[in-house]
Amino acid sequence: MLTTSEEDYLKALYTLTEWEDTEVSTGALADQLGLSPASVTSMIQKLSSKGLVDHVPRKTVALSSSGRREALRMVRRHRLLETFLRDELGYGWDEVHDEAEALEHTVSDRFINALDARLGHPRNDPHGDAIPASDGSLPVSEAIRLDRFGGELAIIDRISDEDPDFLRRAAAQGLVPGAPIKLPHQLDYIEASLIWVRNNESK
Repeated sequence: MLTTSEEDYLKALYTLTEWEDTEVSTGALADQLGLSPASVTSMIQKLSSKGLVDHVPRKTVALSSSGRREALRMVRRHRLLETFLRDELGYGWDEVHDEAEALEHTVSDRFINALDARLGHPRNDPHGDAIPASDGSLPVSEAIRLDRFGGELAIIDRISDEDPDFLRRAAAQGLVPGAPIKLPHQLDYIEASLIWVRNNESK
């Protein structure tokens, strides 16, 4: 059994590497969690002793295979809860993240599997992020950040949920997963970095 804090650390570490193929420092993880580097270092040492992360002191930290399984279990909970809140309870896509954060530690895997079936086994959450299957598998995405896209027409694949204000603005402009977006667009650099797209011909 993992503590709530341990689950949060593993999920945060996964989130930092899901869309960017980059090494993660304890400082970056501290920024993601809003904690001091000293606190993060202490927890990383604890997770390392449990075989959940691979840690190079003063350098990088990465999920081990068992740590990745636990992280994906929490990601699955979070994204299914977000989908439930939107589809069944009428929450806006800008409201579901914080609510799911509070709920994900309080429910069982049995509940999550039942929720998955109730929702019809959705493939993506409200923001377009893929929902891991119960075995932890995920489809491979070919999406790239909009600010790095070089074509003239793209399909929005996912939008980061880190900025609720931007989610509201994006929805008002029709910028939602599955919608087309033409280039050049009118978004600033920061906004474009929050949107991930795929080529119009991609399935």
